[in-house]
Amino acid sequence: MKSKFVSADEAAALINDRDTVALMGGGGGLMEATCLFQAVERRFLGSAHPRNLTLVHALGIGDKQSRGMNCFAYEGLVKRVIGGHWVWSPRMQRLAADNKIEAYILPGGVSSQLFREIGGARPGLITHVGLGTVCDPRYGGGRMNAAAKDDLVEVITLDGREYLRYKPYAVNVALVRASAADEDGNISFEHEAANLDAVSIALAARTSGGKVIVQVRERLPRGALRAREVRIPSAWVTAIVVDPAQRTSYDIPFDATLSGELTGDARFAPVPQTDEPFSERQAIARRAACELFEGAVVNYGVGVPDAVAKLVVRRGELDRIYQTIEHGTYGGSLLDGVLFGYARNASAMLDAPTQFDYYAGGGLDVAFLGFGEFDQHGNVNVSKLGGLTVGPGGFIDIAQNARKVVFCGTFAAKGVQLETGDGRLRVTREGDVRKLVHEVDQVTFSGPQALRRGQQVLYLTERASFRLTTLGMELFEIAPGVDLERNVLAQMEFSPRIAPDLRVLPASHYRIDDDGYGRLGQWAEIV
Repeated sequence: MKSKFVSADEAAALINDRDTVALMGGGGGLMEATCLFQAVERRFLGSAHPRNLTLVHALGIGDKQSRGMNCFAYEGLVKRVIGGHWVWSPRMQRLAADNKIEAYILPGGVSSQLFREIGGARPGLITHVGLGTVCDPRYGGGRMNAAAKDDLVEVITLDGREYLRYKPYAVNVALVRASAADEDGNISFEHEAANLDAVSIALAARTSGGKVIVQVRERLPRGALRAREVRIPSAWVTAIVVDPAQRTSYDIPFDATLSGELTGDARFAPVPQTDEPFSERQAIARRAACELFEGAVVNYGVGVPDAVAKLVVRRGELDRIYQTIEHGTYGGSLLDGVLFGYARNASAMLDAPTQFDYYAGGGLDVAFLGFGEFDQHGNVNVSKLGGLTVGPGGFIDIAQNARKVVFCGTFAAKGVQLETGDGRLRVTREGDVRKLVHEVDQVTFSGPQALRRGQQVLYLTERASFRLTTLGMELFEIAPGVDLERNVLAQMEFSPRIAPDLRVLPASHYRIDDDGYGRLGQWAEIV
């Protein structure tokens, strides 16, 4: 059989004008086929081809500078982007804002699962995920600019219940990242820090009659991979590019604690934690951690929620919960910032579509998520901020399906100055941007839908805590040292209901030398 191994430039030449190209990856270079991306960019800059591509990706890909989606951010190269998360490519965000491309968002889990449905030649993805949000065609259908005009999703009714049908499309090319390929073209993920949706992307392209191009770090002899190590069989693969410089992340060449290759007691070895200066983040995290309970299945989002994850690890309580992230990982110590999606010493790694199935089926007990802004209806916006396309990533899939959703974030933005650490919180300068607004700019989480589903929803800030009720948004806690009228109510665009038993949060949340109330047996016992 003819060898499947080619150079990166030869692989890039396999992409035709107007192809739909499925991409995979996560922030920080997680399973990103950087060598292939750069080869496509190099070809376009040299020949002005390929042109008018449609790019589809579930999660954020890039470094906010030159890698990831930034390799494709050229007018003419791209016609349409259907992206789960956009912030890692400011250049692509600008193309969308200027209507130079057709910009769409879909929930990250929906995108991953839709690849799988396309791979099975089924009529799209039928799901409740996205109802009542910006992805619902009644609220925008995922369109993020005026250039985006097509209907990617429709509302259908089955057995008297509404669902969304995300429509299938043909995948002409899949650009996939893996660890190794044997001489026959069988593919292994052994040294990767996640699986993501690689298998589903490859299958979608194969079923569509498209090409599956795989970037790996090493070429192995025939028979070197055991059958159970093969994640993508040779029969699916069109071409393989070997990049010996391939790294676990942009900055980490290889780390076995990230690829899950440590076993037994090694997985439970303590991981050094980098402490950050005490601030309102820790105060919010201490309050949020009170919502945990023994045996809870938990997900953490980016931003302030990662302070909750760090708090649990620092207290030595990680073995009391089941920690998950949407990339498919269980357990371990989560990395944050540009390395969100990585976990050291994980206990399990699943494919992302399977993880999202678990979430959609109600497997999550508690989700700690950030917010850009929230409103009087309990709606939350994280997908379009400051006029720029941000995208939800896995936010919609997670927030819509967790039994309890704990939104964590600062009360205001831009210029806020706070003093804390002595058991009290003082606001010395209010922010220029209000985050508690009359109506959110875009609905990424629907409060009314959450009430219909019977979810418990909290909105925790450093100075006040709110909850969603059938009577509206209710303020039920306030920070010690904060003036209710001046520092809270006067800084909001709506008037919440004040709980008759409004209480002051424990001073221990705001003391620099105290891990805060809610540890060990005190979880979920705030009073």
